[in-house]
Amino acid sequence: MEVIVNSENVKYSDNYIESRYDYQYTTSERIGNQITVTPKTEQLVFRTQRKLPRLGVMLVGWGGNNGCTFTAALIANQLGLTWPTRRGTQKANWFGSITQSSTIPLGGHVNVPLASLLPTVHPNDIAVDGWDISGLSVAQAMERAQVLEPTLQELLKPHMKKYRPRPSIYAPDFIAANQSTRADNVLGGNKQKQVKQIMKDIEDFRNTQLLDKVIVLWTANTERFSEIIPGVNDTEENLKKSIANNHAELSPSTLFAYASISMGCPYINGSPQNTFVPGLVEFAESRGVYIGGDDFKSGQTKLKSVIVDFLVSAGIKPVSIVSYNHLGNNDGKNLSAPAQFKSKEISKSNVVDDMVSSNEILYQPGEKPDHVVVIKYVPYVGDSKRAMDEYVSEIMMGGLNTIAIHNTCEDSLLATPIILDLVILTELCTRIKVKRSDQSDQEFTGFHAVLSVLSYLCKAPLVPDGTPVVNALFKQRACIENLLRACVGLHPENNMLLEYKIPVIMEDVVKDPPKKKIKY
Repeated sequence: MEVIVNSENVKYSDNYIESRYDYQYTTSERIGNQITVTPKTEQLVFRTQRKLPRLGVMLVGWGGNNGCTFTAALIANQLGLTWPTRRGTQKANWFGSITQSSTIPLGGHVNVPLASLLPTVHPNDIAVDGWDISGLSVAQAMERAQVLEPTLQELLKPHMKKYRPRPSIYAPDFIAANQSTRADNVLGGNKQKQVKQIMKDIEDFRNTQLLDKVIVLWTANTERFSEIIPGVNDTEENLKKSIANNHAELSPSTLFAYASISMGCPYINGSPQNTFVPGLVEFAESRGVYIGGDDFKSGQTKLKSVIVDFLVSAGIKPVSIVSYNHLGNNDGKNLSAPAQFKSKEISKSNVVDDMVSSNEILYQPGEKPDHVVVIKYVPYVGDSKRAMDEYVSEIMMGGLNTIAIHNTCEDSLLATPIILDLVILTELCTRIKVKRSDQSDQEFTGFHAVLSVLSYLCKAPLVPDGTPVVNALFKQRACIENLLRACVGLHPENNMLLEYKIPVIMEDVVKDPPKKKIKY
């Protein structure tokens, strides 16, 4: 499906879609009890390259539940596989992906797939490779994960056994000790040699598969937080020296990100650790390479970002949020170690901060709800995570409102479509450039290196310094949707629908507007 916008502000050529767009926003200043609000307009030109690249994705943690399930889903959808289940015949799909399975309104009751608004890479055309500390083939990893139906696994094995992860970095100080039994496919040498080997692996994948672009994504174990040490990882130059000096406080994920950026490849962090230390962010900015993260926002936290947004925007005051979950996959096993759990706790806990700070009627400055996160490892439940949440809120006149939610979700089947969306949207952003329309001699430039447009898909959204962090789910979704609309010259979706509410406008939109007053 192709969407063509009929507007004098949009031009289509063989190479580009170019739109002239008035970006309207406001600034505000508080002086005493008076707030002065100033509307502003930036006249921009968006240029989106139409030609799609041959795209490859390299997964760090390819043999984990998410990595092998992502590969299986790519192949199952490429082949159009169907398989029997207890509920009938199931067909491969991408349910849970906003690019493949959600729609965007265009007016006149017309909704189209989100991915159809601009040229986007099709999942069937994505090549995959990666690294893992476990040497099992991806087919064997799929069996070990126990995520997919056995009948589907049997259909996929002939296509997946050829995939075997490249050796990865194993640093016992950064992940739980219980992961040592998996570490039989490990990169040797010091950190400098490891970075160089990763760069060679990326180049080999690019050349072997004849790729135009490669995106690297971390879907491996959660690491403990790295210490930010002046002179070690606080600047680009210090980070480079610390790699050469084999400094112990440089995590595997930071080394993978450094190698990826060095190769000009966008890097996405799908786990909660602080991969993007200040020196790495500076490196990405100086190279103009996109980075995004942190931590896939899939089930419990995504729901939390909806519930708290609903409560606060309704004028209800959440005072206690308690989240408990247990799971039995390898992620849960790794998170049973305190240092790794702390990383996850931070990414889950901060998800309500922007919503709380937005309402000074409910919350005094610095006030927050009591927020507790508990994760337990229960091997028997495997990849089927049980999540229980209790939200206690103050309502009118000292009353209390309690909402309790039980959520059972198949962890990797929620995370896998998020991997796909992160890859597709990141690639699309590499083809979008912008400039001010009143400066004809100005060159088109891309987004900031910290790709905050990906926030919808991440628990702890990475944003440039000084940028407000938005966790509310539907605001994050609106950012993606409205950016795509801007690239084809469409205004943001404001949901006012005045064309159906004001008679003088209705005459131009509605074929048979009401002629009589409505009687009650």
